[in-house]
Amino acid sequence: MTSLTLDQANQIIGAALAASKQAGYQPMGVVVLDDAGHLKAFAREDGASMFRFEVAQGKAWGAVGMGVSSRTLGERAKGNPNFFVSLAATSGGRFLPQTGAVLIKDAQGAVLGAVGASGGTGDEDEAICMAGVKAAGFVPG
Repeated sequence: MTSLTLDQANQIIGAALAASKQAGYQPMGVVVLDDAGHLKAFAREDGASMFRFEVAQGKAWGAVGMGVSSRTLGERAKGNPNFFVSLAATSGGRFLPQTGAVLIKDAQGAVLGAVGASGGTGDEDEAICMAGVKAAGFVPG
């Protein structure tokens, strides 16, 4: 298994923000975490509102921690809300099961990290994350 490099993280962010701009979305914040949930890179576009980092990080942190997209976590939370409230509490509020983050996988399916975005709708956030992962030559999960 390879590790996610800073250059790759920045490539993911750059491509995600380019996809956002091309689609005409509101200013975004995009974060890339490694497979242990540690910050690799973050960018906040000019004009993005506050909390973009915290929300993007919470989405990505939950995804990499649970091994599934934040969309899947949001769906699971509907059926077991107490468990997901407990996860948010025990993680000090770092866990956010809302659509807008995907895993970064290599060609063999190994999880290298996660990318999360905040600034648009959950669907918009997720779409730019997927675009960034694909542009960097990885597989979104």
